[in-house]
Amino acid sequence: MERKTKIDAEDGKQELLITREFDLPVDLVFKAHIEPEIVEEWMGTKVLKLEANKHGSWQYVTTDPLGNKHGFNGVIHEFVQDQKIIRTFEMENSPFPPQLEFLEFESLGEEKSKLTMHIIFKSVSLRDQLLKMPFAQGINMAHNRLQEIVIKLK
Repeated sequence: MERKTKIDAEDGKQELLITREFDLPVDLVFKAHIEPEIVEEWMGTKVLKLEANKHGSWQYVTTDPLGNKHGFNGVIHEFVQDQKIIRTFEMENSPFPPQLEFLEFESLGEEKSKLTMHIIFKSVSLRDQLLKMPFAQGINMAHNRLQEIVIKLK
């Protein structure tokens, strides 16, 4: 399967640049990141809290095939409707410290948009550790689900 979500991990840098173009208007891609029911569907997770505003916070929990629960949470530092979200992302009970995420939503026309995620890690080694996991495959699959689910909202 083609990976439509592109991940750029420059050697020696503690950041990732993730880009994905969607065949969706920018407002729907943005909506998919702030409406709990839609987030749950495309991310395959349970949204415990999602305060989609500046100084808001969010908390998700997912259950793996063995029944183990994994929590994720963060704080929203900046929120501009249909344009950007700056937030922290923390995986609970993991060796990874919080990371800073800059999500930018860009219109490429009426029915096309682009999501750019700039993620900053505490260190290069932590970023590289994440990349050894099936991260790229997982984010591509999640973005594919986002496209499939949200296109039905049009």
